[in-house]
Amino acid sequence: MIDRSGLAQFLRRRREALQPEDVGLPRGRRRRTSGLRREEVAALCHMSADYYARLERERGPQPSEQMIASIAQGLHLSLDERDHLFRLAGHNPPTRGAAGEHISPGLLRIFDRLHDTPAEIVTELGETLRQTALGVALTGDLTAYTGPARSIGYRWFTDPATRQLYDPDDHPFLTRMFASGLRGVVTLRGPGSRAAHLADLLLARSEEFREVWNDHEVGIRPHEVKHFVHPELGALELNCQVLLDPGQSHSLLVYTAVPGSESHEKLQLLSVIGAQAVR
Repeated sequence: MIDRSGLAQFLRRRREALQPEDVGLPRGRRRRTSGLRREEVAALCHMSADYYARLERERGPQPSEQMIASIAQGLHLSLDERDHLFRLAGHNPPTRGAAGEHISPGLLRIFDRLHDTPAEIVTELGETLRQTALGVALTGDLTAYTGPARSIGYRWFTDPATRQLYDPDDHPFLTRMFASGLRGVVTLRGPGSRAAHLADLLLARSEEFREVWNDHEVGIRPHEVKHFVHPELGALELNCQVLLDPGQSHSLLVYTAVPGSESHEKLQLLSVIGAQAVR
């Protein structure tokens, strides 16, 4: 059963404890609210301000699990706080660990400060959970995919458009890398895991994947330098720095260019073009 009073009080306290700079928002000069405004939280949670306000006022229908997960992420809750929120709303908490998609508050705080940099947070299966605006401008909105196609490794072998974003000279290496990476996760997580299911789907769909899978290569690591082919700006050579959250098996990927290089100038232009450059 939903605990409306407990849910409302918990949401208010967590909202009041957050400052705009904690979630990547500007403070502004005339702010009177001690924490975040309801409409700011609603925007972070991808819901209407009216819907969120009703929850804090102990009104409205019982929120769905998907809605609670969105609120937990928008409020930058820890896993313990997320689980508590789910129970207050009358739901069982989601699974923790590698299969979970709840991003830790610490990783989100870093991500929220990367306004001028292409960056994304991905799962161990290459599913993009968050992108900065410049990240979307670089590769398109990778969070829009659903089902197995959420994984870049799956798209690599099933969607030719995925390869257009990368230098053709790198394609053979990336083919081996994606197969090797998936094999490593399958071995780590075991039969019946999401990784094993993804491998089964690719074995059924892609002859190329079957060939490289049968080579049993493991340990092929991504190159630090990535060669992208942007539809508007052409070739970009970007360094990729990775920050790993071992608790959730999420990685924050940050793409930068050498100052003064042609790719650095193109990144500056990309920030002007914005996400409209990639359709």
